[in-house]
Amino acid sequence: MRGQHLKSHFSLMFTFICLGTLLTTLLWSMVNNRGLRKRGPIHYIWTAHFFRHTPLLNQSHRKRRPTRRGGRKHRTYQRQTTGKELKVINLSSSDVVSYSPPRHKKSHPPPTKLCEGCKEILDKVKELYSTTWEKHEYNYQKIRLQLSSECNGFDKAIITQANTPVGSKIVYDGEKKRSLNVTSKIFSTFAKEHPFQNKTRDTCAVVGNGGILTNSSCGKMIDSAQFVIRCNLPPLENGYEEDVGIKTDLVTANPSIFLFKYHSLLERHRPFVDSLHSYGNSLLLCPAFSYGFNTNVCQRAAYSVEDFEIPMRPVYLNPDYLLSLVRFWRSQGLKENRHSTGLMMVSLALELCTNVHLYGFWPYGNHPHGLYALTNHYYDDVAPKKGVHTMSSEFELLLRLHNQGILRLHLEDCSSD
Repeated sequence: MRGQHLKSHFSLMFTFICLGTLLTTLLWSMVNNRGLRKRGPIHYIWTAHFFRHTPLLNQSHRKRRPTRRGGRKHRTYQRQTTGKELKVINLSSSDVVSYSPPRHKKSHPPPTKLCEGCKEILDKVKELYSTTWEKHEYNYQKIRLQLSSECNGFDKAIITQANTPVGSKIVYDGEKKRSLNVTSKIFSTFAKEHPFQNKTRDTCAVVGNGGILTNSSCGKMIDSAQFVIRCNLPPLENGYEEDVGIKTDLVTANPSIFLFKYHSLLERHRPFVDSLHSYGNSLLLCPAFSYGFNTNVCQRAAYSVEDFEIPMRPVYLNPDYLLSLVRFWRSQGLKENRHSTGLMMVSLALELCTNVHLYGFWPYGNHPHGLYALTNHYYDDVAPKKGVHTMSSEFELLLRLHNQGILRLHLEDCSSD
């Protein structure tokens, strides 16, 4: 009788043990399965010693490195899951590699308080960008013909030996009482022929320097353009490439950069010359005849490029062309006596290119979509001089051209693929 009771107790204990083992296995399986990714083939390492799952890099991705734990060898298996298939493959220790997580795009900060006067423009942008942009060929051709007729950027935007001969007089667009007689010495620094050669490009990217480009991933899209124009010698390397690209066909140089950053090129020229390498063999466009100070410093920059054998080609903006741009845009409603470099380059691109795309043109302190705070430039937070340009008026003009299908103003992040 007593033996029967003991037998019943042992049977009950054995049943509890089995149930506990089953429950533990079930819970362990649920916990591990929660970490599985649902997309693509997934690889795991099963070690007999630890019996745990560790992600394994694609074997073709990088060189395999053997792993050891405490000098002991472990039998290793690979579990390969694709859909509903499951097969176990014997692996040697040399097949086990360390896992490096993929690079994730930086997340944007949360929204902040709106900048002063931003609500109206943000509402306008939200309304315009709610529909897909389409180019309107008639509107584009109309404004292109007007620019070509009244400004003629193809022939007049750049001073050349053809359009500004020895003995001619240059009138400064920023100081209309100042003029310069062209001597043979100055003439020798002019471009021998026009760099654009009446050739229309398919796509142009005009890249401003606004903080909206930070973490935008627009680098590949910018570099895919046939002709890329950049403003005021912006930094392109040291991590900026992903957002702003590296390709450059024309880059402008504001003489104030020479003044404040390179001591007017009156001291060592090496720091300035070293900064030019990232622009390749592009055109270096300087407004040498806008103000009296500009002339000598732009010529010193051109001599530095020549003396250090930099592959860039220094050229000078034609003040007659800049004055014609002021008259043209005034007829379009922009009441501004001097345009920003960005608008000058947009105007030139509308003549040179069939499809014009703008990046980095956003003069406000909040992102138009995420509403988070932005720096003034993608590389620093230095505020522009007040009273020199009316950036908000220029932006409204660009927004109008976008709405009319004349050019594409990019105010959104780009695909990182």
